[in-house]
Amino acid sequence: MEAIEELAVQPCTSSLYLRPFRLSYRQNGTKKFWDFMRAHDSVSILIFNTSRQCFVVVKQFRPAVYMCEVERHHPEVFQNQDKKSFNSLENPLPAVVGVTYELCAGIVDKPGLSLEEIACEEVLEECGYRVSIADLRRITSYRSGVGVTGSRQTLFYAEVNDQMRTSGGGGQPEEGELIEVVEIPLEESMKFAYDETFPKTMGVIFSFMWFHNNIAPKLAKK
Repeated sequence: MEAIEELAVQPCTSSLYLRPFRLSYRQNGTKKFWDFMRAHDSVSILIFNTSRQCFVVVKQFRPAVYMCEVERHHPEVFQNQDKKSFNSLENPLPAVVGVTYELCAGIVDKPGLSLEEIACEEVLEECGYRVSIADLRRITSYRSGVGVTGSRQTLFYAEVNDQMRTSGGGGQPEEGELIEVVEIPLEESMKFAYDETFPKTMGVIFSFMWFHNNIAPKLAKK
């Protein structure tokens, strides 16, 4: 996962996932404009393994996170962003600065499938557990990247056990995915959530808090 080589930055002239636009409008009599991206909506799944009392999350290299760290250390990298092509990155940072911990998730790009069906597919592909729609509990939906994309993510909760695991997960290599499945013990989860040495998404923090408020009390009674 961290064997990253031959890094080069260049302008993005077309994309299957992002479409840049500029909206011009008048608000309270003032003319304004705002640059934004259209992106797919998505689903995410908080997975709790009842056999081992742990959360199942994923770990992967995120180029956007990596390049944020690159710019923080080497701001000159983006100074020539209007050029047609950029030079390769010299003395790149270690790839680990771009590795994040996340919930199992996936984009909504299959019109024939419901959000629940897409969520079940992602749990199987990324984490190796076979779950059904009946195993899912919808927690909520929210907007992400409100200043840039405004896309909607729907969060589900699924309880699994060791018998439901049919593979090691890891995503789909043919689609360029390289995912590591990570287990976070329940008793260490809130410490993990607030430990900044483990880069993570807000979805991890929020869902762990939701679990401790809504599910953990029932476990304690059992």
